[in-house]
Amino acid sequence: MHEQLRQDTEGAILFDATVSPQVDASWFDPDHWRERGALSAQAGGRGGVALIDTPAGECVLRHYRRGGMVARLMGDRYFWTGADETRCFAEFRLLQAAARWELPVPQVVAARYQRAGLYYRGDLITRRIANTHTVAECVAAARFDAELAQEVGALVARFHRKGVWHADLNAHNILVAESALYLIDFDRGQIRTPAEGWRMANLQRLRRSLFKLGAAEEGEAPFDKKIWTPLMYGYERTLSA
Repeated sequence: MHEQLRQDTEGAILFDATVSPQVDASWFDPDHWRERGALSAQAGGRGGVALIDTPAGECVLRHYRRGGMVARLMGDRYFWTGADETRCFAEFRLLQAAARWELPVPQVVAARYQRAGLYYRGDLITRRIANTHTVAECVAAARFDAELAQEVGALVARFHRKGVWHADLNAHNILVAESALYLIDFDRGQIRTPAEGWRMANLQRLRRSLFKLGAAEEGEAPFDKKIWTPLMYGYERTLSA
């Protein structure tokens, strides 16, 4: 990985020159890709996600948006506290660290912030991981079994061993490929000193996500037996390996 920074009067772009030797502002404009027939999908909502076919391969372009009540006031704006504190640069570098540790995350391509007075807006580009389903989709299709649950537990443990805290650990952010699992969307994620407290809180967030999606529709006891016990077995075995 060769990190490069391009600055101008509006902001800055941080990119990995080994993935693409040049990244400019047009990379973060969905219309730029649409005009070239290189925009395959675009979704609204909080994520602001677009799939783009770039010189670096098929990528995911995500525009940072706020959620909840504050979104009505701030929309996609964030308070400026310095370049290194921007959510896009922080996530870029967290993904860099995870890649160095050989953790299964999307390959980061570029990040950009645009500053306007006290505020900034941000974007992130990562390589798309093809041919995957989310754990949420597996739950909906009744394909989330004990074997997959154990693999999910082992996946989370790999990140926790390195002190990587995922701010929104839920079933939508775990991708299942044919031969591997991946964790995505590290907005607001952190590298922390390993500790049982935040690790267990992180796992409980995942548990609540599975409950919300209906993985425990047969009841909590059957869920614990079929899903959560195998998940925790995979987690504890990997954490202590």
